[in-house]
Amino acid sequence: MVIDPPYLIFLGDVPDALAAKTGVGIVDWRPEWCIGQLRLEGCQADAGIPDMTIADAKARGVNTMVVGVVNAGGVLPPHWITSIVEALDAGLNVATGLHVRLASIPEIAEAAARGGGNLHDVRFTDERFATGKGNKRPGRRVLTVGTDCSVGKKYTVLALEREMRARGMDADFRATGQTGVFISGRGAAIDAVAADFISGAVEWIAPAADPGHWDLIEGQGSLFHPSFAGVSLGLLHGAQADAFIVCHEPTRTTMRGVSHALPSIQDVIDMTIACGLLTNPEITCSGIAVNTQKLGEDEARALLKTLAEKHDVPATDPIRFGVEGLVDRLETMAGKA
Repeated sequence: MVIDPPYLIFLGDVPDALAAKTGVGIVDWRPEWCIGQLRLEGCQADAGIPDMTIADAKARGVNTMVVGVVNAGGVLPPHWITSIVEALDAGLNVATGLHVRLASIPEIAEAAARGGGNLHDVRFTDERFATGKGNKRPGRRVLTVGTDCSVGKKYTVLALEREMRARGMDADFRATGQTGVFISGRGAAIDAVAADFISGAVEWIAPAADPGHWDLIEGQGSLFHPSFAGVSLGLLHGAQADAFIVCHEPTRTTMRGVSHALPSIQDVIDMTIACGLLTNPEITCSGIAVNTQKLGEDEARALLKTLAEKHDVPATDPIRFGVEGLVDRLETMAGKA
């Protein structure tokens, strides 16, 4: 699947920034591809790029409108269809990471045929995955896990890739969600893979590699989230992680979209090790990544210091304070291997 930039990021009328995390993520990590955003009335998200119409985007050389939103169930609201049809009629391609195939909607299929635009359903793949085998494979792997969904797992591994490559380390980001696939150009949306094949898909995403190579695997959901724990567990087994980093948002009390209480970081460390031992008896926690966006700097630094001392691993906000300590720990692990 080749998705042609530059992009117009469609944000619809989402209720908050988290619902627009696909679009915002693309802007954060591939800003050179993002020409503008299209927001409908009532949209409560802003990717920080110019607002423009589809006609404006076409005139600016945009090739693809990316539906940059996520929602429960990955559905396409009916009132967004008009904008997608307009984009196709203007000759743009349309790409989405939702759970519905664009071509399954007659108006969209007809507009694509009429305007000549391509439809890209990133959550769907023609790849046929095997079941996971759990056999030890060479190379090193880091997985991000979370106390909840939408806590920074993708941003953490992308920040790790940037820092590790700057140090001359052999490291690759491995995408397991639609935003990551848009950013990297490769991967699979794990939550759209049939349950029997989740671990096998992750083994395909992060295959056997040179002993010194690091695969930085994007985590999904949480082992404690009643909606997504099954996906998180299959991902953990397929990753065969040598190290994992716990991602956390400190101001939440319940998990996103449900009423269940947020687990503690120690709960996540213990559960991840207990479940991860199945495919890697040497699995270990190598750090904590905290999204401190809602905290003042002094409060954030104090929290990170407390967490690092309590859990005896580096703790940081990857975006605010960098990931040098996390990479130092991984280099130390590699030196002891």
